[in-house]
Amino acid sequence: MICIDVDELTPCLKDLSTGETVETEVIRIRRKSFLSKFNKKNGWYVNWQELLKNNEVYALVVKGSVDIQGLIALEDNKDYGAVYLSWAVAAPQNNPEIVEVKKFTGVGGHLMAIAIERSEQLGYNGDVTGFCRNKEIMDHFVRVYGADPIRVIHEYQIGVYGEAARRIREVYDYEWTDEEL
Repeated sequence: MICIDVDELTPCLKDLSTGETVETEVIRIRRKSFLSKFNKKNGWYVNWQELLKNNEVYALVVKGSVDIQGLIALEDNKDYGAVYLSWAVAAPQNNPEIVEVKKFTGVGGHLMAIAIERSEQLGYNGDVTGFCRNKEIMDHFVRVYGADPIRVIHEYQIGVYGEAARRIREVYDYEWTDEEL
């Protein structure tokens, strides 16, 4: 489920209290024990440890730390010929549905760029599909990012393909780390 607020097109995360930008990294998470603290009860929408069964889980972190700003679960889906974005969510401190003032902007776009890059790595040319949580998020992705409303399996299903995927990927700057949690 795509539950991200794509708020600002910024290559790095922007700290809203200072206006400064911070560099980011992507860390793969493989341990259920690590993900046990990221759950529905504390603002992460779903119990993330359960997502490891069928997905690769990645964290967007402030560079040089494990200060997680967002999580994304991706499935290599050969039937779709794309990466299926199972879940994407900003950390509670970056989620406007949970806090009045977010810590960082740019989390949602970074997570989508990570999905697109992983799709490229798997040979799907950056193609990503997933279900948006609501019509507002779907309409935003269609209008701002050029996503296609698919609505085959789910009423808010989208696909990000070709030129639209390339444009998103070009905006965001982060590093993949070899570190795993």
